[in-house]
Amino acid sequence: MKVALILAALAAAIAIPVASAGSTLNGTVGPGFSITLTQGGKKVTTLKAGKYTIVVNDKASIHDFHLTGPGVNKTTSVSGKGTQTWKVTLKKGTYKYMCDPHASFMHGSFKVT
Repeated sequence: MKVALILAALAAAIAIPVASAGSTLNGTVGPGFSITLTQGGKKVTTLKAGKYTIVVNDKASIHDFHLTGPGVNKTTSVSGKGTQTWKVTLKKGTYKYMCDPHASFMHGSFKVT
Protein backbone atom coordinates (compact mmCIF):
# COMPACT_ATOMS: atom_id res chain seq x y z
CA MET A 1 0.00 0.00 0.00
CA LYS A 2 2.80 2.44 0.94
CA VAL A 3 4.68 1.62 -2.26
CA ALA A 4 1.57 2.39 -4.32
CA LEU A 5 1.19 5.78 -2.59
CA ILE A 6 4.84 6.62 -3.17
CA LEU A 7 4.56 5.66 -6.84
CA ALA A 8 1.38 7.73 -7.22
CA ALA A 9 3.10 10.73 -5.63
CA LEU A 10 6.10 10.36 -7.95
CA ALA A 11 3.85 10.11 -11.00
CA ALA A 12 2.00 13.25 -9.94
CA ALA A 13 5.27 15.13 -9.38
CA ILE A 14 6.55 14.15 -12.81
CA ALA A 15 3.27 15.22 -14.45
CA ILE A 16 3.43 18.76 -13.01
CA PRO A 17 4.48 21.07 -15.83
CA VAL A 18 7.63 23.03 -15.13
CA ALA A 19 7.91 26.59 -16.38
CA SER A 20 10.27 26.73 -19.31
CA ALA A 21 13.56 28.49 -18.86
CA GLY A 22 13.31 32.11 -19.88
CA SER A 23 9.62 32.52 -19.03
CA THR A 24 10.41 35.44 -16.70
CA LEU A 25 10.49 38.96 -18.08
CA ASN A 26 11.90 41.94 -16.18
CA GLY A 27 10.34 45.37 -16.47
CA THR A 28 12.11 48.40 -15.03
CA VAL A 29 10.99 52.01 -14.88
CA GLY A 30 13.07 54.80 -13.37
CA PRO A 31 14.78 56.08 -11.37
CA GLY A 32 15.59 58.39 -14.28
CA PHE A 33 13.54 58.70 -17.43
CA SER A 34 14.00 55.16 -18.70
CA ILE A 35 11.73 52.15 -19.17
CA THR A 36 12.83 48.68 -20.26
CA LEU A 37 11.51 45.16 -20.69
CA THR A 38 14.18 42.46 -20.76
CA GLN A 39 14.55 38.71 -20.75
CA GLY A 40 17.86 37.29 -19.61
CA GLY A 41 19.37 40.79 -19.73
CA LYS A 42 18.39 41.42 -23.37
CA LYS A 43 15.73 43.81 -24.63
CA VAL A 44 12.49 42.01 -25.54
CA THR A 45 11.54 42.46 -29.21
CA THR A 46 9.72 39.20 -29.98
CA LEU A 47 8.34 36.40 -27.83
CA LYS A 48 6.46 33.17 -28.41
CA ALA A 49 2.84 33.08 -27.25
CA GLY A 50 2.42 31.55 -23.82
CA LYS A 51 2.47 32.11 -20.08
CA TYR A 52 5.02 34.48 -18.58
CA THR A 53 5.91 35.95 -15.23
CA ILE A 54 6.71 39.64 -15.41
CA VAL A 55 8.65 41.14 -12.51
CA VAL A 56 8.32 44.93 -12.59
CA ASN A 57 10.76 47.05 -10.62
CA ASP A 58 9.26 50.55 -10.32
CA LYS A 59 12.09 52.76 -9.06
CA ALA A 60 10.40 56.18 -9.11
CA SER A 61 7.30 57.80 -7.67
CA ILE A 62 6.81 59.88 -10.83
CA HIS A 63 6.50 56.92 -13.23
CA ASP A 64 4.39 53.84 -13.80
CA PHE A 65 4.94 50.72 -15.90
CA HIS A 66 1.88 50.10 -18.08
CA LEU A 67 1.68 47.00 -20.31
CA THR A 68 -1.11 46.62 -22.86
CA GLY A 69 -1.83 44.14 -25.63
CA PRO A 70 -4.27 41.39 -26.59
CA GLY A 71 -5.98 40.43 -23.32
CA VAL A 72 -3.46 42.29 -21.11
CA ASN A 73 -3.79 45.66 -19.37
CA LYS A 74 -1.50 45.81 -16.31
CA THR A 75 -0.01 48.82 -14.58
CA THR A 76 1.84 49.94 -11.48
CA SER A 77 0.77 53.15 -9.75
CA VAL A 78 2.43 56.44 -10.63
CA SER A 79 2.98 57.45 -7.01
CA GLY A 80 4.15 54.02 -5.85
CA LYS A 81 7.56 52.42 -5.91
CA GLY A 82 8.60 48.81 -5.46
CA THR A 83 8.39 45.43 -7.13
CA GLN A 84 5.28 43.75 -8.52
CA THR A 85 4.97 40.32 -10.08
CA TRP A 86 2.38 39.65 -12.76
CA LYS A 87 1.36 36.32 -14.28
CA VAL A 88 0.21 36.89 -17.86
CA THR A 89 -0.70 34.87 -20.91
CA LEU A 90 0.63 36.56 -24.03
CA LYS A 91 -1.27 35.92 -27.25
CA LYS A 92 -0.21 36.64 -30.82
CA GLY A 93 -0.09 40.36 -31.50
CA THR A 94 1.70 43.56 -30.56
CA TYR A 95 2.20 44.63 -26.95
CA LYS A 96 3.19 48.08 -25.74
CA TYR A 97 4.69 49.24 -22.48
CA MET A 98 4.99 52.84 -21.36
CA CYS A 99 5.11 55.28 -18.53
CA ASP A 100 1.71 56.99 -18.78
CA PRO A 101 2.82 60.47 -17.57
CA HIS A 102 5.77 60.43 -20.00
CA ALA A 103 4.40 58.23 -22.81
CA SER A 104 5.72 60.46 -25.59
CA PHE A 105 9.31 59.39 -24.86
CA MET A 106 9.17 56.53 -22.31
CA HIS A 107 7.76 53.59 -24.25
CA GLY A 108 8.54 50.36 -26.04
CA SER A 109 6.85 47.47 -27.80
CA PHE A 110 7.30 43.85 -28.77
CA LYS A 111 5.58 41.26 -30.93
CA VAL A 112 4.26 37.89 -29.85
CA THR A 113 4.18 35.14 -32.47
